[in-house]
Amino acid sequence: FGFIAPDSGGNQVFVHIKALPRGSRRPETGADASYEIVTDAQGRSRAENVRLAGNRLSPGPAVTAFIAGSLFLAFVAALAAQERLPAAILWLYLGMSALSLGMYAMDKSAARKGGQRTPENTLHTLSLLGGWPGAMFAQQLLRHKSRKTSFRVVFWLTMLMNTAALVYLLSPYGSAYLGMLDQMTN
Repeated sequence: FGFIAPDSGGNQVFVHIKALPRGSRRPETGADASYEIVTDAQGRSRAENVRLAGNRLSPGPAVTAFIAGSLFLAFVAALAAQERLPAAILWLYLGMSALSLGMYAMDKSAARKGGQRTPENTLHTLSLLGGWPGAMFAQQLLRHKSRKTSFRVVFWLTMLMNTAALVYLLSPYGSAYLGMLDQMTN
């Protein structure tokens, strides 16, 4: 990543980004830091256990995605507990999220091994059918499909469409469909 120079003078030492704690901000020129000096196998000095002064750890993308998905699922659970939604919808979200997480894990494994991949349309269909909380978490946890812009755009569209369908069901316009769903699940 760069080099650190001691305040008291002396030789600079190399610092790799992995020497910083996960979730810490990127260092800037002139930033104060504490670190340990270690020697690598080639006899070169490098900084380890680097801590930036005044650094506050922020949750990583996987934690943020997990919290966002969990809050949504808690909201759906609260609606089911208040009997504003059939419990089957909560179970659908939970099941599809678990299935999405599993499918992303299998696809990531297949990508690493050069095996048969899961079609993107399958992953998007799972998201559209309620698996987007699990898919969002899987993308960040596994670092899979989290950078491909075209995939991300479609993913966010499926999430919005699913959420819009839920809002519609909760509206006066969707109450007839909600009643039909409730009768089918009881």
